[in-house]
Amino acid sequence: MKNTKIDPVDTHTLQPTDANEHEVRCAKVTTMQKQNINPWPCNIPLSCTIAQALDEFEQGQKPETSYKLAGRLLSKRDHGKTFFGNVRDFSGNLQVYIKKDGLGEEAFDQFKHFVDVGDIVFVQGTLFVTKTGHTTLSVEKIVLLSKCLHPLPEKFHGLTDIEQRYRQRYLDLISNAESKQKFIQRSKIVQEIRTFLQEKEFLEVETPMLHPIAGGATARPFVTHHNAYDIELFMRIAPELYLKRLVVGGIDRVFEINRNFRNEGVSTKHNPEFTMLEFYMAYHDYHHGMVLTEQLIAHAAQKVSNDLNVEYQGTVLNFNPPFKRMSIKDSLIEIAGISPAALDENEINKIFSQHGLEHNPNTPYGTKLFTLFEELVEEKLVQPTFITDFPVEVSPLAKEDPEKPHIASRFELFVCGMECANGFSELNNPYEQARRFHQQLDAKAQGDDEAHCFDADYIKALEYALPPTVGVGIGIDRLAMLLTDTSAIKDIILFPTLKPIKE
Repeated sequence: MKNTKIDPVDTHTLQPTDANEHEVRCAKVTTMQKQNINPWPCNIPLSCTIAQALDEFEQGQKPETSYKLAGRLLSKRDHGKTFFGNVRDFSGNLQVYIKKDGLGEEAFDQFKHFVDVGDIVFVQGTLFVTKTGHTTLSVEKIVLLSKCLHPLPEKFHGLTDIEQRYRQRYLDLISNAESKQKFIQRSKIVQEIRTFLQEKEFLEVETPMLHPIAGGATARPFVTHHNAYDIELFMRIAPELYLKRLVVGGIDRVFEINRNFRNEGVSTKHNPEFTMLEFYMAYHDYHHGMVLTEQLIAHAAQKVSNDLNVEYQGTVLNFNPPFKRMSIKDSLIEIAGISPAALDENEINKIFSQHGLEHNPNTPYGTKLFTLFEELVEEKLVQPTFITDFPVEVSPLAKEDPEKPHIASRFELFVCGMECANGFSELNNPYEQARRFHQQLDAKAQGDDEAHCFDADYIKALEYALPPTVGVGIGIDRLAMLLTDTSAIKDIILFPTLKPIKE
């Protein structure tokens, strides 16, 4: 660009307050465009990241190097013929020093009049250490790469409006370093889970998100329609039945990390769209599933927190295996304080009345036990605890324990009152599975929207022989909550499901 006098934007009637800062910046864009200055030019190649440049400099490598860096301008302090600022990229922050004599009058004036806090800038220069001990880039060249048209949240307090943090996650990430770190840790958790399973020779796969039959878990599905085939489809509530088809096909160790969708309520522990890990291993049972689950979680905790003792909301959780194991009945006795005699099939209805819990006296005994566990025990399980001996009535896909009639070979893992994992020895008897599907159809006919449908194709797959197999599902979002000390699931999901804003 030829040397011309910079014509700053006329801001006599547009003082930069919170209310009209957007208008001020838009007016700057208009002025820049009139002067053939592009507010959104093409990319300029960089030499490295800010962290890499600082590391090289601190190690005394290439002290005279002219670095080409870029990032968001987070501060701009005017000292007349010089500016100090702070630029941040994904890797870190860097102080920059901009001097009129070093930059040139035209470039300096462009920076002074047109570049604002929040803009993305390219900077080139050499590093030095100031008298106050700050490593700083002496800028030889600066270029506006992308104009930010809105002011950033107040720098000292960040974005404090919780609802706005969820709806405008980009602003949350820009202004709240803690949020950014949580999502970096979440990514690391997922990566460590993959590494753990792949080292044990599990194969990662992807299975359908759109299912012709809702199955694999007891939940209410989201329903959609495929126009070309004119058929109703369901967003998957679990990948389980597809993954077990793969085990039938000879993939003895298989896992998937992906999204599930359940048309249920929203809470600090629930989001309709969430991430699950499911893994299946042939020729093992649920006892080995518990061992592998605690090993996997301990591995993730150690890699992310560098410790098996992890603080969560003021409580130190011990993820050092083995985790505590307890049956549903024992938990009701030890934690809820119910006597063994009161849990007798002929006495159990009285417990519901004593605690003011609604129930149907004709409900199967096993379902009553499970309901009492959910109401009286679940939230009191703080340290990692495996709950076992689930009734078959609430475990339609699990194998029955050969030594305990009406008890499923199943476990669930609870931490801080949250169910974090569910696993069982898979039911591989096609006749028994068909019978249980029919039971689920009866429950659905009686109004249970979460009951399983009858999946005839899955029964046919079982008829080709599913080997003895253990399957485990682990909620990634909840595990990430625990390992990042996050109390609400929305804070660990980048874009949680939110209630629409009424105009």
